[in-house]
Amino acid sequence: MHSKKIYFAAGCFWGGEHFFRKLPGVTATRVGFANGSTPAPSYREVYTDTTGYAETVEVAYDPSKMPLRRLVEAFFVIIDPLSLNRQGEDEGTRYRTGIYWEDAADVAAIEEAYSREEEWQGRPLAVEVEPLRNFYPAEEEHQDYLIKHADGYCHVDLKALRYADLLKELASLVEDVKDEVAVMANTAALLHETMRFFWTGFYRVVGEKLALGPFQGPVACYSIGYGKGVCGTAWKRAESVVVEDVEAFPGHIACSSASRSEIVVPLFDPENKVAAVLDIDSDRLATFDDTDRRMLEIAMQIVSQEIY
Repeated sequence: MHSKKIYFAAGCFWGGEHFFRKLPGVTATRVGFANGSTPAPSYREVYTDTTGYAETVEVAYDPSKMPLRRLVEAFFVIIDPLSLNRQGEDEGTRYRTGIYWEDAADVAAIEEAYSREEEWQGRPLAVEVEPLRNFYPAEEEHQDYLIKHADGYCHVDLKALRYADLLKELASLVEDVKDEVAVMANTAALLHETMRFFWTGFYRVVGEKLALGPFQGPVACYSIGYGKGVCGTAWKRAESVVVEDVEAFPGHIACSSASRSEIVVPLFDPENKVAAVLDIDSDRLATFDDTDRRMLEIAMQIVSQEIY
C-alpha cells in the first residue's frame, strides 16, 4: 500500500479528524498545529491566536482508494469555504481553513478541486492553499477526541458524518466487483437502507433514453428522454440537479405522486461521459441539500472507479 499525507485546517480539529478518519482510503489521522511561527506550541498557546498556527488534521491516505482530488472535495463538505477565521461557533485565526501540501506534485489535484468549488460558490474562497511549513502534533488528550468524548462539541454536520460511514461501507461493498448491474443494485440498496430515502435507483444511458436500472422503492418509469424531467436534465447538463419541490420543476415527470423532492447525480465513464444517473426521491419537500450533493457525487466516483 502506497501512503501519502495531506493536511487540512477545517476549523476545530476534533470534528475534522472524526470526519476524515471515517473516509475510505484514509489510513491514519492526527490532530495538531500547522504553519505557525513558534516551535512546538501547546494547545493553550495556540488558543491565544498569537502563534500563527491553524488547528489542522494530518491525513494519511492510500491514493489508489482515495484520490487526492476526492479527498479535497470531501474537505469542502465539512467547512464553510467563504468564512474567514470562523467555522461553526469557533472564531479566531487558529480556526482558519486551509490545505497544506508536502509534495508539489499534489498541487494540480488540489487546484482542480479548489477551482471547481470556487466556480460552484461563484465567489473567491477564504481557504489557504500553501506548502506545509511545519506541523506539531497536539497533546494526546486531543487525539481521537470525539471517540474519547462522544458528547464533545463538533461543528461538522451529522449528515456528513453519516455519509462518511456510508462511503467507507460502499467502497468495501463494491471493491473488485466489475459487474455494473450488481454494483448499481447493491449501491441503491445501501443508500436506501442507510439514509431511508423514499426511492433510490439508477437510470442507465441506453441510446437516446435513460432506461430503468436497479432500484429500491415503488414501481418507476421504464424510460426517460434526454433533457426530460429531473433525470434527463441532469444527463443533458452532465451535473447534479437538486430539486426542493418537484411540482415546481419545469417538465417534471411524475413517476410517483408521492415524490415531493429529488436529487439526481450523474455517473461518469472513463471518457467523462454520463453513463447513468443516480436518482433519489423523497416524500418530503426540500429534503436534499449541498451535503447530499457533494457526498453522493463522491459515492458515484467510487462506483465509477470500480465498474469502469
